[in-house]
This record gives sequence, structure tokens and C-alpha cells, in this order.
Amino acid sequence: MSTGRSATPMGPAELVQAAAMARRFYLEGKSKIQIAEEFGVSRFKVARVLETALERDLVRIEIRVPAELDAERSDALRARYGLRHAVVVESPADAADDAPDPENLGEVAADLLGELVNEGDVLGLAWGRSTIHMAAALHRLPPCTVVQLTGVYDAGTAERGSVEAVRRAAQVSGGEAHPIYAPMLLPDSATAAALRGQTGIARAFDYFDKVTVAAVSIGSWAPGISTVYDMLSEEERAQYASLGAAAEMSAHLFDAEGRRIGRDLGERCITVEADRLRRIPEVVAIAGGLRKAAAIGAVLRSGLVTSLVTDTAAADYLLLETGPGPRPALDRADPDGA
Repeated sequence: MSTGRSATPMGPAELVQAAAMARRFYLEGKSKIQIAEEFGVSRFKVARVLETALERDLVRIEIRVPAELDAERSDALRARYGLRHAVVVESPADAADDAPDPENLGEVAADLLGELVNEGDVLGLAWGRSTIHMAAALHRLPPCTVVQLTGVYDAGTAERGSVEAVRRAAQVSGGEAHPIYAPMLLPDSATAAALRGQTGIARAFDYFDKVTVAAVSIGSWAPGISTVYDMLSEEERAQYASLGAAAEMSAHLFDAEGRRIGRDLGERCITVEADRLRRIPEVVAIAGGLRKAAAIGAVLRSGLVTSLVTDTAAADYLLLETGPGPRPALDRADPDGA
């Protein structure tokens, strides 16, 4: 990056001195005061020489991030939604509007967790294809405890889903694992309550208030894009659709404005309660694709999420939304005050 201004050409002595000062400042990390002392000039002279070096293209500064990361969209999304962290990756060039989440979201999210998790933290993982992909991509985590935040989509697939994700994260970190061997959705609230009282599940629930960093997935209210939707009957789907269901996260339903609906569903689910989720200092949502864009916006408005890993297709949708500015995620406020 340079201004490229035209001006009187610098003489050879000026060029050599400017190059030397620029090398000391940009490559060797010396301060302007140190450079001034070395060359016997004032620090203001050094500042002018460094500015001139930029203006004359003697020095060029480039801001470079990996090609798959979109720094401009990431910063714009962070600012619009008041997020602590927003990381936007490039969508596949041939991705259709109904394409699933790009698989590289999980890889980027795994690297982000490597930054966010500190030794002694408690990491919570909710069920979701994105979080499962993330766990598989983990290659570094400081020593921490890992706890499962939801039951699984199908108890028969636990080894390939949430339970395995928790085990994988614990293996990478060298910490304890607290999986939940139970389905996410039960036939009725009594069955769910009975399961919550079982020793292993109760032990995992005891850790919910200790979770410091959580990773969650987001689903749209449509077949194949929401775990809960696929588990419900046609009558139940119609019931929640009539309430304005637009998004789902960890078995909690939201309307387009981020207000929770269908709270009775939570009584039948093995999942972290929304109030507990809201108290977790860092909640990272992993979701992308145009088909989930509106759902991501709804969940961001809920105040339950602090950070987001998404792709350019979803980011463009979220940045072009019209209407009142969304509630910043960092205030963690419930939109309906309940």
C-alpha cells in the first residue's frame, strides 16, 4: 500500500539514508528515538524521512492474510453485529444457494478455538455437523476440560457425532471429557427429566455453569438444515412454523428477530439452557451458506452468540440486511426480555 505521490526526486544521499532508516524501523524494530541517535538527527526528522519513504514508494506496506480469509468482510460483520470475533472464509466458487456449510469452516473454527481457549478453561461443544467437522480438524488446544452441551441427533450415531467430537477435543488438549450418551429430543418432558437425573448426564450438566468457551452450530427451519426440524412430526413442525420459527441452535428456536419461541420444546430436550448459554463468556457459532444466512442473522440478534465463523455468501446477505440495526451480540441481552 502506498500513496505514490510525485515530487522532486530524492538525491542518492537522501535515498541511502531513507532506506537505512526504513530498514531500522520496519525490519529491525528500532524506535524513532534510537534511529535519531544513530544518525545524529531529531526524531521528527526521522518521522519525516519515514513518511517520505512511503510517499516515494521506497517502502511499501502490504496487509496480507491467507487467501481463504476475507479480512474486509470479517471486520464489517464484526462491527455491524457487535461481535467479539468474526471470521469470514471464501465460499466455494461453484457453491449453489442450497449448498451445505463449506467444510473449511470447521478447519478455520478449529484454529480460532486454538486462539481462544486457555489452559484450565472448560470447552463446551454442542451437536452440529459444523462443530463435528471442527473437532475433527483440531490440532492444538491447551489443557482444558471438554463437555458436551447437547444430546445427539441419534443415539445410534454417537460414536460418529457429538460424543466423538468431545473425545477428540479432549484428546488434543489432554484434558477430561464429559460426553452425554443420550438423544437430544425425547418423547416427553418426563422422560427428558429422568435422563437429566442419570449420573453421567447430571455430571455433564454440572459443568455447564463452568464453561468458558462454547462452539455451536446454527440451523434454518427447513428439512436437512435443522436437526430439531428433522426430529419433529409434521404437526409439530407446523405448530412452530406458525409461531414464526426461523432458526434453531442447540434445540432452541428463534424467530427472525432473535426472540425465542417454542420454549416448551426445551423441556423435552437434553441441551444447555439458553440462560446458561448466555452466561458463557465466549460462544462461537459456526455456520455458513446462503441457505442459513437469515437463520444466522436471527441467532446473532438473540444475544446468545459472541463470535461467528461463516462464509462470504452468508456474510454478504447479513451485511446487506435492511431495517433497524441488529442488537450487538456483546450486550448478551435477550430481545424479548424474558
